[in-house]
Amino acid sequence: MKGSKLYSIFKFRCPKCQEGKFFESHFYDLKKLGHVLEECPSCKTSYVPEPGFYFGAMYVSYALGVALFVSIWASANWFFEKVSAGLQISLITGSIFIFGPFIYALSKIIWANMFIHFDKNNPK
Repeated sequence: MKGSKLYSIFKFRCPKCQEGKFFESHFYDLKKLGHVLEECPSCKTSYVPEPGFYFGAMYVSYALGVALFVSIWASANWFFEKVSAGLQISLITGSIFIFGPFIYALSKIIWANMFIHFDKNNPK
């Protein structure tokens, strides 16, 4: 639902107006991996309020990575009998390579949504 933080996060839209794009390109475009636009193309809100703003997104990325690790490890052990440690490590490593760019982008948009709030009266 528009107006919620989850809308902005899962649609990768501006946290303030929820209309404009947040990233320069798709998060699997490895040449522009995680490049955030300077400002919203719709409402002109600055996406980089201060230098080093997205360093805090490392903590969000760490939490998402741990959640991915735990969910894969638990799923492998709960749904299959006698899963070897090598297979578990391979599954976790492969999933980190596959979902890594998505986690990186997701951590940045979550971090921005923690500090930039939706404004329904924002002129577009």
